[in-house]
This record gives sequence, structure tokens and C-alpha cells, in this order.
Amino acid sequence: MLKVTSADGTAIAYERYGEHGADSLIVVGGATCDRAKTRPLAEGLGAHLPVVNYDRRGRGDSGDSSPYAVEREVEDIAALVNDLGADVILYGHSSGAALVLHAAAAGVPAKAIVLHEPPFGADTDEDRQEARDYAEALTTLLSEDRRDDAVALFFETTGVPAEVVAELRHEPWWSDVVALAPTLAYDSAVMGDRSRGGILPMEVAARISVPALVLSGGESPDWMIEVARAAAAALPQGTHLVLPGEGHIPSSQTLAPVLTEFIARRGTVDGAVTDLRTPG
Repeated sequence: MLKVTSADGTAIAYERYGEHGADSLIVVGGATCDRAKTRPLAEGLGAHLPVVNYDRRGRGDSGDSSPYAVEREVEDIAALVNDLGADVILYGHSSGAALVLHAAAAGVPAKAIVLHEPPFGADTDEDRQEARDYAEALTTLLSEDRRDDAVALFFETTGVPAEVVAELRHEPWWSDVVALAPTLAYDSAVMGDRSRGGILPMEVAARISVPALVLSGGESPDWMIEVARAAAAALPQGTHLVLPGEGHIPSSQTLAPVLTEFIARRGTVDGAVTDLRTPG
């Protein structure tokens, strides 16, 4: 395990896979994920390219500071990029993709970005209100230190039936997720649940000048694929790619050739939105 110090003095823990060198891929996990959760993906990708897997602040072996701000997490990524001292591609999964979006727009010097199923909501009054209601309820539960209920709320909000969540509470891994419960508020802030109603920040995407690949799983819900397509359209150099047979959680076997090809050709992306599907 390695550590780097972020701008506010917070220690950020990370590990490396694959041969060190140019074009390192930084894996930015989503909600309920620390680097232990993203390690299998990082290890799998590390057989094909250099990979950095890190604990976002408040998770695993990384430190934290208060009050939370999305800008601090952007600074964490900037510290990692600076520490690597090489060309970097940012890969964000789920709400981690939204964090990558903010980091790239803030000027973190990545050569390219990959956004894997950023879960922004539809731009409707109903969906925006649902995101704001979730943020308020989550804040209340965490303020009362009801971490178990906060995790249950998160899963139910993502579509897991309440009766299934009740069963999940007895799974051996549940306590590990509960330990990360306070960071659910961080992901909610990154998604803009309260500030924007959880919709895609078009003005943020428009500021990103590097090539961007937006990925969807072919087995994912239609709304998630449409959000990814809209994100690619909002990015000046955006490409949308659907991975047949994949859902929200990617497999390194499918992802590795897609990422290596994108990295190899990133300098030739022409800025036009392309909607592609891998052979399947």
C-alpha cells in the first residue's frame, strides 16, 4: 500500500497493478466501494495496462476531513495524478464516474476519461424531487447515526426491493458496507442530488476538453443507457459504447480490450459523438 497527501493534508491510500509507466489508469469507485471492493477489477485490468486503485477519502485506509466538499475529492485525484508523474486516464464507475466528470472539468491533468454508467436521473420534476428526497432522508439517518438504515435506504433507492434488502442485512458483507455509510452522503453530493436534483451537469461536461469514453452495459436498464448516451453527447469529445452482455458491474475480461483500444487511439478522437456497440 502506498499513500499520497492531498491538498488539505488528508492521506489517500492506493495500490498499483501492472507494469509502471505511461498511460496509468486510475480506478475511481462508486458508492459503497473502497479499494478492496474494486481490487478484483483493478487486478484484472492490471494484466493489460498500469492501474492505480485507491481508497476515496473516508474509506479503507484513506483519511478524511470535515466538512465534506466535492472539491476535496477532486484534489485527492489531482494528488494521485501528480504523484504518478505520468500520463493518466481516469476511469470512474457509477457515482465515481460523476466524480471523474468534476475532476476533469476542474482541470485535473488527465489525458482522457472513461465514465462507466454515471447514474444521473432523468430531467423531470418527479426524478429531481426523488433525488432531493433521498438526500434529505440520508442526511437525517446519518445525523442520527442510523448507518444500517442509511445503507438500506441507498439500496432501496437504487431499485432493490425492500424485502430483498431485509435479507441482505443478514449477509456477512453487510457490516463492511455499513462501515462506509457516511460516505453515501459524499456520493450524493457528487451526484448533485440536493443541488441539481441528481441530473447530468451539462455545464460541467461542456468544460471537458479531453477525449471521453462513456460506457453502458447492454443488460442495464434502458434509462441508464440513455443517460450514458446523453453524457457522451454533452462532452465535446464524447463517445458512447455499449458492452453487450454486461450489466452495471463490469468484468475485467470485457473491459480490458475496450480500455486498451481507447487509450491507444485517444489522440485521434475527432470530437463527434459516436454510439458504438462492441461485437456480441
